[in-house]
Amino acid sequence: MDTPEIHLLSAGSALPGPAVDNAALARRFKMEPLWEQWVDAFIGTRSRHLAVDLETGVIGHTLADLGTAAARVALERAALRAGDIDLLVMATSTPDALMPATVNVVADRLGIDQVPSYQLQSGCSGAVQALDLARQILLNGRHRTALVIGGDVVAPFYDVNADLRKLPPAELVNFVLFGDGAGAAVLSVDPAPGSAALRSVFTRLVGLGRAPGATLEWYGPVERPGKGPAAAEDYKAIEELVPVMSQDVLHELLDDLGWRGEDVDYVLPPQLSGRMTTQIFERLGLAGQQVSCVAETGNIGNGVVFFQLERALGRIGPKERAVGISIESSKWIKAGFALEGV
Repeated sequence: MDTPEIHLLSAGSALPGPAVDNAALARRFKMEPLWEQWVDAFIGTRSRHLAVDLETGVIGHTLADLGTAAARVALERAALRAGDIDLLVMATSTPDALMPATVNVVADRLGIDQVPSYQLQSGCSGAVQALDLARQILLNGRHRTALVIGGDVVAPFYDVNADLRKLPPAELVNFVLFGDGAGAAVLSVDPAPGSAALRSVFTRLVGLGRAPGATLEWYGPVERPGKGPAAAEDYKAIEELVPVMSQDVLHELLDDLGWRGEDVDYVLPPQLSGRMTTQIFERLGLAGQQVSCVAETGNIGNGVVFFQLERALGRIGPKERAVGISIESSKWIKAGFALEGV
């Protein structure tokens, strides 16, 4: 018996509030004008959206807020109602609480009940892990339509009173690299106009013996002062390893599907920063169009892939092909997926 196809019907996204550009950050944190130029030149991210108000420190959006909003957009675009969903999967590294799981708060707000629900705790690659889990469950034949959500809110770790002039680079970069947001996608065993077949998905832990490239503690800097940084990035290790891992993922996807590089029409590269994303895309050496969001949204963790999918679905025509790559630096995970218009 032929293996059924799993189709990506739609994708949606949600961002908190207006964009915060580098000039606004420089003003708020009293950084010298050259700092803004440094961010533009070496990070390449022009703006991001934040769930925390920079002036008051008040958090105005939760992950559940953003996940619910993104899910509603995806459902509307798929012409489906909450009652049509019989499987729910969410990926995040920043849940609103340890319990209840944010995925179940979102389900309640959407009116979804009596279905399996899963929440994956992971960094950027959790989005692909969520797609993979949903796809595998749909392939067993007992469920037909899945809502997959990914997102992160870094507000609990964003100290608006920090003196950025005194921070080491591993902590400073987090203030300009990341943003908040959530995305969602609808997967189904049934195709629909404008859908794309999910031809391949894989994730693989490759961190044996490697030091973590990123850490995120359960506490925020305001809640537990003196305990070390709540969030830190080994940006040098990330710059060195992520481009190489991205090439590995691309070659594995192409080999698995029997595709050639020239067969790829759209490329969804890792969205680390504007500068690194461009470097990775150029290193991949593909002629396909780049589908990117990070320069405007910042690195939104588990939301990134869904923002890219939202942009890609509007472009992929019949028989056109797309590949997506996600690399997680926390303990080093390689992940990728491939789409084909139907």
